[in-house]
Amino acid sequence: MSKQAVQTDQAPAPAGAYSQGVVTGGFLYTAGFGPQEPQTGQVAPTVGEQTRQVLANVSAVLAVHGLTLDDVVKATVHLENLKADFPEFNAVYEEHFTAPYPVRTTVGSDLANILVEIDVVAKLHD
Repeated sequence: MSKQAVQTDQAPAPAGAYSQGVVTGGFLYTAGFGPQEPQTGQVAPTVGEQTRQVLANVSAVLAVHGLTLDDVVKATVHLENLKADFPEFNAVYEEHFTAPYPVRTTVGSDLANILVEIDVVAKLHD
């Protein structure tokens, strides 16, 4: 099975040995994206604002293959403050996804100076 890296300057550049996304087996898998604004590296202060930027970063990678958040089938979410931030995070998340919603795993994680990180799996168009 072959794989193809996905790259765009509309999302933060990788900070290590990983791709922004990979296409293989009929799916696009994204890296875990934080809330850094791609051109400036700025990070907003609230989990809601950070969630919006994370989803913009993810959307930019999906767009390389003509996909949107509507094509996402699986999301993995890491929250620095799971109990405290989940309601605000979830409200913003619900603004960006429609039914049928992707399956989702949300966990508390020790993140490096950010409040949220998300990676997704999206189905390529046939």
